[in-house]
Amino acid sequence: MGTKPKEERLKFTAGAEAAGQRLDIWLHGQLPDRSRAFLQKLIRDGHVQIRNQKSEIRNQKPNHPVQAGDTVEVVIPPPEPSEVAPEAIPLDVLYEDADLIVINKPSGLVVHPAVGHRTHTLVNALLHHCRGQLSGIGGVERPGIVHRLDGDTSGCLVAAKRDRAHRNLQEQFKARTVAKHYLALVWGVLRRSSGFIEGSIGRSASDRKKMRVVSHGGREAITEFEVVKAFGEVALLRCTLHTGRTHQIRVHLAAMGHPIVGDKVYGGTRKHPLAKQAGRQMLHAQTLAFDHPRTHKRLEFAAPLPQDMAALIRQLESCKRDAKA
Repeated sequence: MGTKPKEERLKFTAGAEAAGQRLDIWLHGQLPDRSRAFLQKLIRDGHVQIRNQKSEIRNQKPNHPVQAGDTVEVVIPPPEPSEVAPEAIPLDVLYEDADLIVINKPSGLVVHPAVGHRTHTLVNALLHHCRGQLSGIGGVERPGIVHRLDGDTSGCLVAAKRDRAHRNLQEQFKARTVAKHYLALVWGVLRRSSGFIEGSIGRSASDRKKMRVVSHGGREAITEFEVVKAFGEVALLRCTLHTGRTHQIRVHLAAMGHPIVGDKVYGGTRKHPLAKQAGRQMLHAQTLAFDHPRTHKRLEFAAPLPQDMAALIRQLESCKRDAKA
């Protein structure tokens, strides 16, 4: 069995720019991966201590004003035992060490528990495989989860075993130094062989489960694409994410008029034999690259195409050859 998780102790020094800021707001700037509500609870529970030349303050309020030169010590208690049960679900592990694990996620496996998916998720599988040794930053519902893939999207995904690794990976995602490349089968003949799709993404007003390209109020989103192979009615694209918004590739390609084959949410279903064979959106996270949180060595991983997508591509290639014959 794994060792019992330990509390984490952190120390920060407030600079001149921090003078007068609320303690909870300033702390959130130092610990952006933690919610303000979480930090406010830490403060109220006496896990935050301020030292300066004049005094030592504990049990202060979240709105306590920070002073330049303050030394702020934070004690983060170990995460509560996960309420999510470990499940012996087979995992295709691409890499694993004491800090992190990289897997080739199969399509159909939801990443973390949510309404309608309390069991048989990637988190359940990771808890079993890692014997509970996962980062607690995501809380009891999402231990170890640094980023996500849609349930029906397959491919590379990294999870963190330690909080420090989790924070470092989050910073890399935020700084956009993580390289993510996808393969997608889309409908239609593209006018350009490569390019960028730039369109802010926000939640749909008519269906809160869907995202859409918006002119106001959305979050910046940039997707780069390149045609790998064209099969007439369908094309195989290599897509690179320069931002990481919910459903980004699916939304951007649909907005361009080339929805992903099999995407039931964003218009990828058509009265075509291929649509029935697809069964799910033909989107695969092919490669993932990032710096190791502890060694800082650049790591690169590739996940082979799943059988369903590979079979569809073989069929498209066969049809293309027959058309030329």
